[in-house]
Amino acid sequence: MTAPDFSQARWRKSTRSNGSGACVDVGIAPSAAGVRDTKLGEDSPILAFTRSQWSSFLTTIKSDRLA
Repeated sequence: MTAPDFSQARWRKSTRSNGSGACVDVGIAPSAAGVRDTKLGEDSPILAFTRSQWSSFLTTIKSDRLA
């Protein structure tokens, strides 16, 4: 995968983040999803996933939560 452009991504904080600063942001771009560390803000490296990979990840964690 080529490096996706997250400059226009909509970032939001994980609902599982706690108040101690241990938080992650998830950003959705047209061709990818990214995860970054909120403590580092805009300077955080971004772990990028294809939309297919991200969808599989979400499906898996949702099914595990119900088990």
